[in-house]
Amino acid sequence: MIPQIDLTRQHEGLRAELLDAASRVLASSWFILGPEGQALEAELAALCQASHGVGVNSGTDALLFALKALGVQPGDEVITSAFSFVASGSTIALCGATPVFVDVDPVTLNLDPALVEQAITPRTRAVVPVHLYGQVAAMDALTALARARGLAVIADAAQAVGATYAGRGVGAWGDAVCLSFYPTKNLGGCGDGGMVLTSRDEVAQRVRRLRDHGSLRKYEHPELGHSSRLDELQAAFLRVKLPRLPQWNEARRRLAARYRALLDGLPLTLPVERPPAQHIYHQFTVRSTQREILVRRLADLGVGTAIHYPTILPAQPLFRHREAEAAFPVAARAAREVLSLPCFPELADEEVRAVAAAVRTALSCLS
Repeated sequence: MIPQIDLTRQHEGLRAELLDAASRVLASSWFILGPEGQALEAELAALCQASHGVGVNSGTDALLFALKALGVQPGDEVITSAFSFVASGSTIALCGATPVFVDVDPVTLNLDPALVEQAITPRTRAVVPVHLYGQVAAMDALTALARARGLAVIADAAQAVGATYAGRGVGAWGDAVCLSFYPTKNLGGCGDGGMVLTSRDEVAQRVRRLRDHGSLRKYEHPELGHSSRLDELQAAFLRVKLPRLPQWNEARRRLAARYRALLDGLPLTLPVERPPAQHIYHQFTVRSTQREILVRRLADLGVGTAIHYPTILPAQPLFRHREAEAAFPVAARAAREVLSLPCFPELADEEVRAVAAAVRTALSCLS
């Protein structure tokens, strides 16, 4: 069986360094808001070209705190993608604001700036573009639109750590950029974790308060906050992995190029990298009008796959958008067709060839 992702390969190769990192933290007995977290914040901010990094305990909290730090309140509207993981919308609702979903570009499946512009109302406070599957959204157009309308831009970069747009790191675009260290991400922890990147001093300061009970000074709590701190063990583990992130992302790009060559000519829609975005292939996601049958046939042939995402956000029971599929036709079609093939840095070339051969065989049976 070729798995869709296999973390054991990565961790086996890093086992000694990860254990050393754990031992270092245990020896210090400093587990929260210590030197490991501070170093990780500085290192990731530098890599992604932001002035500040603020570690929190999940990518979801990163989004929530960034929204709050940029002034999103009850009664506001926040525009985001109809095609993403639930946190892109639920964090807006947790602020008491209304998520306003818009359809996506049919090629990249990222936010369509023209549709964002149409969705702006006097109540709009912010835009949350999602860098889906590892490709940065059209941040030049989105940030220009937001600046012209006085809106904040909070990027959901959970799948795009280390990506660039127009030669600039993902952290250089927008008012805040939110990362996730969920184990399967390009930079994944051994548990949950997240970070807010920003070059705005006041935003970084507010997120630091929100993550620690609304406090910057012990026993002084000027606002209502949360308990959401990236622990030192996770930070230490992530610091072991961080120096490898650029080569891991390049390995994913090579895998994508190999897949493209091997799958060319098949009745399958392949992912497209649209300059000036650099795609780092958190997922190599193809599209098929006969996806469900293809999934079963690939499983029979020993190939693991995943579907990101089978339901568009407006159709989730949480949001109860009436006639969601009709209102967001591009996203709805993507939800019916997308299929992620195995794509992780340790995947061997013979495995890529085997996956491509299995796809070819499965599709021939569908003709």
